[in-house]
Amino acid sequence: MKRKIGMVIVNYNDFKTTSKLLENIKEYSCLNKIVVVDNFSTDNSVEELKKFENSRITIIKNRKNNGYASGLNTGCKYLIKELGTCNIIFSNSDIIIKDEKDIIKLSSDLGKEISVVGPVIYEHGNYNKGWKQTTKTMEILFNLPWISRYFKKKLLYYDENHYRGKTSKVDVVSGCFFMTTSEILKEVNYFDEETFLYYEELIFAKKVKEKKKQTIIDNEVEIIHDHSVTIDKNVTKIKKYRILKSSQRYYVKKYLKANSFQMALLYLTKQLSLGILYIRCLFRR
Repeated sequence: MKRKIGMVIVNYNDFKTTSKLLENIKEYSCLNKIVVVDNFSTDNSVEELKKFENSRITIIKNRKNNGYASGLNTGCKYLIKELGTCNIIFSNSDIIIKDEKDIIKLSSDLGKEISVVGPVIYEHGNYNKGWKQTTKTMEILFNLPWISRYFKKKLLYYDENHYRGKTSKVDVVSGCFFMTTSEILKEVNYFDEETFLYYEELIFAKKVKEKKKQTIIDNEVEIIHDHSVTIDKNVTKIKKYRILKSSQRYYVKKYLKANSFQMALLYLTKQLSLGILYIRCLFRR
């Protein structure tokens, strides 16, 4: 039997970008239900997005902004209630989908062993094809501006044969656009709402892997991501960095099981990188 497909989009003070995505996908018949979760926007987002509401598009306004993961959970729980067993897409607002056949293709990739699938993502002239899970040492070194680029490259799959097939196994797919199943969402108890923003995909990937389920990239499907449009509009650079590092600390402690010494190193490297960021921002002003 053909699986139903739902889609979750989280909006915060950026109805123009979200509206573009809804215009892009509103005629896609493969999507049984689209839900936009507004994370308590302070502009007129809800009023503008309500114009798109119909039997297939629902706008939900959260009474409080409890973070991105919380918004995702609101959306997927609504879809599961409405559609029952289904496949669910999680998408940023700043996404362009070329053809609804791409959504159908991703849905067909999911099965008994494969619980998460992502497309090839084109953003700022580069292709994102997933990456490896991070380690405690990597997370500590990511905080050092001089060497973080080197260690981030080690997360990529450089084997020239890795992406030659129709699909490729990866540890983590980009959180800006991916598809999963209602079954695995229930099995891992949805997204961890202890992070306000960032690290959602790493935490989700860790929980999926613990259930011995596979995550893949479909090399034949490509979408476009206008990276961080919403985030950059609503959060200053230093505040955004603090939010990122708060999520990093939570992930390293709870999911990577770092000890006290490793957490101290993480804190020291974070403070160093934050100081460098302050100096850079000062000089730019």
